[in-house]
Amino acid sequence: MKRVIVEYAKLTKDILDLLIEKYPDGYDYDDIISFKNAKGETIKAVEVKTDDTTYLVKISTKLENAMEEYADDEEFFDDNDDFDVNIDEED
Repeated sequence: MKRVIVEYAKLTKDILDLLIEKYPDGYDYDDIISFKNAKGETIKAVEVKTDDTTYLVKISTKLENAMEEYADDEEFFDDNDDFDVNIDEED
């Protein structure tokens, strides 16, 4: 299974849908995974899975706000310039 680390700016609609489905009321401390990246920095993320990929979505205040806004209004993603909708998910 492929593992992909995703930052807030590289979220896709599909990943946001997975996050909302798995964490409809937001995530708790117990849902957070901590690990060291290649640079030795500690990263905190939440995990969502598809059939072939595990996404580790980095935690930030912007992520929490985006999840709340998107859960309330699905047009939020389309109207928000923070997201790069033309990314290749394998980045």
